[in-house]
Amino acid sequence: MRPVREHATNTQQAYMVTTSTWGRRDLFRNERWANLLMDTIYHYRGSAYLLHEFVIMPDHLHAIITSLTSLEKAVQFIKGGFSYRAKKELGSNMEIWQKGFSDHRIRDASDYRIHAIYVRQNPVRKHLCEKAARYPYSSASGRFELDSVPQGLKPSEEVESCGAPEGAPFQSKTVDCPQIEKPVAKDQ
Repeated sequence: MRPVREHATNTQQAYMVTTSTWGRRDLFRNERWANLLMDTIYHYRGSAYLLHEFVIMPDHLHAIITSLTSLEKAVQFIKGGFSYRAKKELGSNMEIWQKGFSDHRIRDASDYRIHAIYVRQNPVRKHLCEKAARYPYSSASGRFELDSVPQGLKPSEEVESCGAPEGAPFQSKTVDCPQIEKPVAKDQ
C-alpha cells in the first residue's frame, strides 16, 4: 500500500517529483508525444510552478519544481493538461498516467545538487545517450529556459563530490560527477 502523502501546500518550496505512464509504457519514445509533454510542461510553467530541472524518459517524468499553488495542483496541471491535449491533438483515448506521483522535498543546496544530478544523468544511466547534454528531452541539454533555483538551494560551485549524506535518496554512486551548469534565469 502506498503511503499517504502529506499535502504539500507550502508554496515556494522546491520538490523533485516523479510520475510514470500507465503500465510503464514507453509512450515518450514517440517524438510527438515527448514534444507535446514538453509543450505542456512549459505551458504551465510560471503560473502553476517554477521549473528548475526536468527529464522526460520513455515511461516517466522527473522534475524539480517550486509550486506556486500546491504541489498536487502543479502535478495535476502537467498530467491532466497532457492527457487532455493527447486526446485532442493525438487522438488518444488510452489511460496515460499511473495514479499519483512521488515527491521529495528539497531540503538544502546539497540535496538539490544530488537530485539535479540524478535528473540530468537519468538518460545516461538508462543507456539512452552517452552524455546527458545530448538527450533532447532534458534540462541537461541546455536548450530550455529554466527558472532560478530558490535562495538557499543554489549548489555551491566549489562542491567537488556527488556523495550524499548517509541514507539520502537518489544518492549518486558514480565517482565521475558532472558539474551542474547554471540554468538560464527567467526574465523577471
